[in-house]
Amino acid sequence: MLEQFSEAWGKMISKLGGWLDQLVVMLPNLLIAAVVMTVSVFLARYVSKYTSKLTIKFTKNKTISSVLSNVATAIFVLITLFLVLSILNLDKALTSLLAGAGVVGLAVGLALQEPLVNLFSGVMMSVRSLFNVDDLIETNGYFGKIKKIDLRSTLIELPTGELVTIPNKQVLQSPLKNYTASGKRKVVLECGVSYGDNLERVERIALDAISEAIDNPKEEIDFYYTSFGDSSINFMIRFWRENCQQPNILASKSKAIIALKKAFDRNDISIPFPIRTLDFGIKGGERLDEVMIEYQPANSVQASKN
Repeated sequence: MLEQFSEAWGKMISKLGGWLDQLVVMLPNLLIAAVVMTVSVFLARYVSKYTSKLTIKFTKNKTISSVLSNVATAIFVLITLFLVLSILNLDKALTSLLAGAGVVGLAVGLALQEPLVNLFSGVMMSVRSLFNVDDLIETNGYFGKIKKIDLRSTLIELPTGELVTIPNKQVLQSPLKNYTASGKRKVVLECGVSYGDNLERVERIALDAISEAIDNPKEEIDFYYTSFGDSSINFMIRFWRENCQQPNILASKSKAIIALKKAFDRNDISIPFPIRTLDFGIKGGERLDEVMIEYQPANSVQASKN
């Protein structure tokens, strides 16, 4: 028993001696790895700051800038870790770590596929500056003002007050109409006048009324006759407004309608509405007295004949 214990003790001492020899041999590598780790800790801060300054040139979204900065710092730290393991001759551990990271990354990517797509879509939208908060847009069948843009979705406030959350993936992959991007919007007003009115006079009166109501030169107002309607000759008036928000557009259109109606009333220009004409035997219709006879009681008809 004592001999077995002595033999085991000797093996342990021999093993520890071998580890000590390896430690002495690896001491330069350990010092270099420690220096690399220390330097990387300080450099990581500069990487984060530099990435933030660089991304701010492409996007004003602070959330996007922060995320990109954190991602760049994480990649830098990961590269440093691989370098340190290589310095310590831990190639097998490095290979196992890479294989494990690949498997874990694949599993996480499959599990979080939709959120990741929305995340990268949010980054792409921010970098490309497709739109900003308070812009008036129309996308995915919704029309409203942008209230918030984050890394997952875009929040839109409809004119009726409801809030709609649309995933960034759908916003990026769908057609988008931005009413604010150009800095102005065109107001379109459609109306009609009777066939008996003088069309040149109607155009002149309409342009004068709209120009005075919205304070725009007549040269900047478009007037076009568009079609022959059932009861009117239809026309279209178009003019630009600098304030692109929906309340201003609606208010401008309302002022134009009031001004146009007043001007037409003053000048005896009629805005027709659908009229139904009853033909009582004049041109191909049934005579009124014959229709009345059909609906009278039999005794009344006999009395009228007598």
